Amino acid sequence: MSKVAVVYYSGTGNTEAMAEAVVEGAKEAGAETDLIFSDDFSASKLDDYDAVGFGCPAMGDEVLEESSFEPMFEECEGKLSGRKIAIFGSYEWNDGQWIEDWEDRCKEAGAVLVYEKLPAYDAPEEEALEKCRELGKALANS
Repeated sequence: MSKVAVVYYSGTGNTEAMAEAVVEGAKEAGAETDLIFSDDFSASKLDDYDAVGFGCPAMGDEVLEESSFEPMFEECEGKLSGRKIAIFGSYEWNDGQWIEDWEDRCKEAGAVLVYEKLPAYDAPEEEALEKCRELGKALANS
């Protein structure tokens, strides 16, 4: 049985809903899962998991949330080489450039992306939540 962490930040509840759907998918695929708010995760916990889903909405000028998520992710970035991950989050303006930039960072760090980046516009609708469940299954089966 694989062990999957879903680490997220959410200000409005949109990315949290996505994170919960990722957990559902991973559980459906038989994984042991932990849903963790970004304040409660650090790079030292990466080795406890076979795969990690990171979720963060676009903030400000299309960047990751800067007070909680970005510092945590920056710390993890140096330990992502060869690690199985996936990224997701919601946005409400512009074209979702933040997730393109984030994906580039993950690739540069050597992470193995087990599912395509998953942005959802505003509150995730059922189609987006189903993709989140698929992402969770991909994490569990990676």
